[in-house]
Amino acid sequence: MKKIALSLFFVVMVAVSAIAQEKKYYDEGLDAMKQIKAAVVLAQQTDRYVLCQVGGNWCPWCLRFAQFATTDSVIAPLLEKNFVYVHINYSKQNKNLEAMKFLGNPGRFGYPAFVVLDQKGQPIHIQESESLEEGKGYSRKRVERFLQLWTKQAVEAEVK
Repeated sequence: MKKIALSLFFVVMVAVSAIAQEKKYYDEGLDAMKQIKAAVVLAQQTDRYVLCQVGGNWCPWCLRFAQFATTDSVIAPLLEKNFVYVHINYSKQNKNLEAMKFLGNPGRFGYPAFVVLDQKGQPIHIQESESLEEGKGYSRKRVERFLQLWTKQAVEAEVK
């Protein structure tokens, strides 16, 4: 019985350690409206749009996307080149209600939700994440297509 209890204790400790070491992408203490305004200024300076990923550290799919988007060899450079990428926190501790209203209540689509802002800071698209998922992660092909469709160049392309 002691061996079982000791084994169970070690399994629990390993699990707790893994959770504690999981990267946190969302800062619950930030004022999301200030975060959005700063991202818009940077987008204007660098000729990009803003991509807000709305969710929280409590959301496994939010963390999966953030990790995927910043490490995938195709998605990371596409994101960096075309967007100022920010994580907008929504949690019990900080619901950022002003920002959620400004962004068009993106939580109605579930989490994460993605909101594209133009260089004036206006929301131009809300994207749910389910259509970007594949298995227990995200589809490179689907995410790449989503990002390419909402770059500044694509949205502002001259119709001929």
